[in-house]
Amino acid sequence: MADHDLRSSDDAPLALHPLVYLEDGGEVTIGRQDTDSYAIFPPDGAELVRRLQEGATPAQAADWYEAEYGERADVTDVVEALYELGFVRAADEEPAAAEPVRWQRLGRAVFSRAAWICYGAITAWAVLRMLLEPGLVPTARDLLFSDYYAVINVVLLIVAVPLIAVHELFHALAGRRLGIRSRTRMSYRFYFLVVETSLDGLVAVERRKRYLPILAGMVADVVLISLLITVADVLGPDGGTALAGRVCLAVAFAAVIRLLWQFFLYLRTDVYVLITTALGCVDLHTTSVRLLRNRFNRLLGRTRLLVDEDAWHPVDRRVARWYSWLILAGYTISLSTFLLGLGPVFWQMITASLDRFGAGHRADWVLLLDSAVFLLLTFAQVGLALWIAVRERLRSRRSRLDHVIA
Repeated sequence: MADHDLRSSDDAPLALHPLVYLEDGGEVTIGRQDTDSYAIFPPDGAELVRRLQEGATPAQAADWYEAEYGERADVTDVVEALYELGFVRAADEEPAAAEPVRWQRLGRAVFSRAAWICYGAITAWAVLRMLLEPGLVPTARDLLFSDYYAVINVVLLIVAVPLIAVHELFHALAGRRLGIRSRTRMSYRFYFLVVETSLDGLVAVERRKRYLPILAGMVADVVLISLLITVADVLGPDGGTALAGRVCLAVAFAAVIRLLWQFFLYLRTDVYVLITTALGCVDLHTTSVRLLRNRFNRLLGRTRLLVDEDAWHPVDRRVARWYSWLILAGYTISLSTFLLGLGPVFWQMITASLDRFGAGHRADWVLLLDSAVFLLLTFAQVGLALWIAVRERLRSRRSRLDHVIA
């Protein structure tokens, strides 16, 4: 830290809110649990903040730092950062107290030993039944469980909502059992709408305890897929329950696709978060994208567009050298999965729906109505994904402009 003249206000101690400290990988995360505001400090900077929280004035903290590390600390910059993070209390403000996190008891029950035994038994039984009866393995053809495509679309949409909700609920409960709050929002992944659960408070939890909240959604997906396959097996291929069994396999296939997306390693999937947590990365995705852009610009000889790689976090820079190629592979595999797996089925449904409106084709009004509703729902979903993508891009650009102006 550079030397800096202290102001007269540095003679007064700062009133700080209760803060949490977590040492991890040679860095210290400091934050407020009541607002989920966190920042990473070097060990010496974290010790300086501790001195300020213990009641030392900025001047006293600077003197301590100089005696401890042999150089003068720029305490003014540290104090300004604490204000920006919301760590400093106003003169008439009471110390913040984090509100009790709800559903902690439910979270502990959902991830208890008895619950894990049940999850394992359900999954093992479904795997055994698929080995004995290959027809129970969900495939794309299972999506065509009805001649009415709008019915297929509506059923998958309606059933997808509780499945996605359970996925996100498992994330939230795994975090809340540790006393971590959560927030949920809608976003998109490449060409599909997704729902994301934010667990910002995980950064203040020791690393080994973060893995379950990160993977909890995938655990829910595996259990739900196993349950759907088991129900389809019980209902059987014949009789009045045959259609219900086919619907279960169709929903299971859709859930399998969502589970596979987690391994595509593009954008910020659950597996991406797992990798960055295990390796101690800060913003691996952004670093990897910028590294790919630098490689592309070097290939084209556009050296003036290169970004300074020395400014990146050293761990991100080291991991991005190989992870950046996984981003390209992720896009390729994701697109291939759609084109080779879901694409043919959806193309068949779309072309068949359009054919019903063709000249000389005699379709009854029920099929015509079904086709119209199916096409409307299909393009509405695509339009909604594009709208969210454009909205987030504009919001990101506006944020960058506000930062430049500030």
